[in-house]
Amino acid sequence: MMQQQLQQQQQRPPAGATGGPGGPLTAATLASAPPGVQKQLLGEKLFPAISKYQPELAGKITGMMLEMDNSELLILLESEAQLRTKVDEAMRVLEGQRQA
Repeated sequence: MMQQQLQQQQQRPPAGATGGPGGPLTAATLASAPPGVQKQLLGEKLFPAISKYQPELAGKITGMMLEMDNSELLILLESEAQLRTKVDEAMRVLEGQRQA
């Protein structure tokens, strides 16, 4: 009985390795998830990060960014400067659509 519990504990990933709410989302975690879930995981991490810059349009911008390749999105999540650049770029696109 004790041995079974010990084996189960050893098979669990360490806390934070799953890309949960508090932990980082890693490429390995993302790769182990089904394709539909990958975008959901990325969106859950992107939305609060984008909300810091554009709270009112965070949903729209997150949706726009989720069209990008997953590897690019992981880079944005790791780099505030690159994320900010993409948010600014998305804002220019949205402003251009309003003027048209």
